[in-house]
Amino acid sequence: MKTVAVVGASGDRDKFSNKCIRAHLARGWKVFPVNPKGGRIEGLQSFKSLAEISLPIHRISLYLPPHIGVTILEDIARVSPQEFFVNPGAESEELIAKAEGLGLAPLMACSIVDLGLSPSEFPGN
Repeated sequence: MKTVAVVGASGDRDKFSNKCIRAHLARGWKVFPVNPKGGRIEGLQSFKSLAEISLPIHRISLYLPPHIGVTILEDIARVSPQEFFVNPGAESEELIAKAEGLGLAPLMACSIVDLGLSPSEFPGN
C-alpha cells in the first residue's frame, strides 16, 4: 500500500490539505496527516512531526506557507520520499533551491490532480 504524509494537514474541510487527505484515502493510500497540534483529522491520528511516523513514506504533499515549509525541509530529506509535492501556494524560490540542495526533487504540482481527481470533488463544510 502506498503511503503519503500530508504536511500542513487541516481538519477544515474547505482547505486543500484536507481535500488532499480525502483524495488519497479515496484512491486507497495510507494517509498520515502531519500537524504540530496533533489530534485527529478525518478520523485519522495526526502526527506532530514527520519523525513520529515509523513506516516508509512514498509521497510527501506539502501544504505550508513557504516561509514555514523551508524550515522543515531537512526533516523531509531525512524521510527520503519517492515523491515530494510542493502544492500551489507552498512554493518559493528559496524553498525550491534549499530542497534541491538537500537532494530532494520537488514537484510543483497539485498532488490531488496527480491522482486523477479534482479538489472540487471533495466539498468543504
